[in-house]
Amino acid sequence: MEKIAYLGPEGTFTEVAATAFSKSAERFPYRDIPSCLQALANDEVDGAVVPLENTIEGSVNITLDHLVHKHNLPIVGELAIPIAQHLLVHPNNGGRSMKAVYSHPHALAQCHDYLSNHLAAAEWMHASSTAKAAQEIAEDPSLERAVIANRLAAKKYGLTIAAENIHDFVNNHTRFVFLSRRNTGNTSMENRPNANKKTTIVVTLPSDYSGALHQVLSAFAWRKLNLSKIESRPMKTGIGHYFFIIDIDHEYDDVLVPGALEEIKAIGCGTRLLGSYPSAVIHEETESTV
Repeated sequence: MEKIAYLGPEGTFTEVAATAFSKSAERFPYRDIPSCLQALANDEVDGAVVPLENTIEGSVNITLDHLVHKHNLPIVGELAIPIAQHLLVHPNNGGRSMKAVYSHPHALAQCHDYLSNHLAAAEWMHASSTAKAAQEIAEDPSLERAVIANRLAAKKYGLTIAAENIHDFVNNHTRFVFLSRRNTGNTSMENRPNANKKTTIVVTLPSDYSGALHQVLSAFAWRKLNLSKIESRPMKTGIGHYFFIIDIDHEYDDVLVPGALEEIKAIGCGTRLLGSYPSAVIHEETESTV
């Protein structure tokens, strides 16, 4: 049976994504994103699922930096999962006024309006993940804290949903990527009718000179290759040194994308392929696959 690492503990949105990628795989929670990636690099698992970008909070920088600086782990699939946040309480505390709201910083930020209007007097406390917060409250109801988390966490830890859909923006999604060096094809991505092809590359400029980035982008423009995202990240070699992560809405074919990369290399740029993979969006939240 295929083994998949995901950002734990049980009940995270990453577990939701891992289930959506492959319902038949055996899933193993890890304490943080670097641990997930290291488990795959050490061949402890066959694949890993980690968050890459959120609609509201932007890129997950620790994922990007580890994929570029630490590992060579190809992206073989991508799913955008709806992030529906709910206010959870321990069943014993259903009628009480909570002294604190406990969750991951991103979840607190995504529910700022609700918290300001309904729980302004409560302390807003940070947890390592939404599911970790739910787990701790389930184990100790005397803490008198409410939790922001998903339906899966409520189900796994026996918590009561006190308020549904408290997030500020209705179209909040997180992109999760499936990483695997084996690319066994056991994910459900290829069978999704709405899956598109995407290629992600890393580009480093030869030096900081006028027009360098324009030359890179023109290699895609005249080939009519749409770039859905371009982002700079520090190379960690000095102030002002950056690499660029580029998403191309096209598969890595025999002509267009390789031709663009060869043109970029010809002007002295470094390139690296992070993956060419199917990408899809899940629009509806359900208890099992959110």
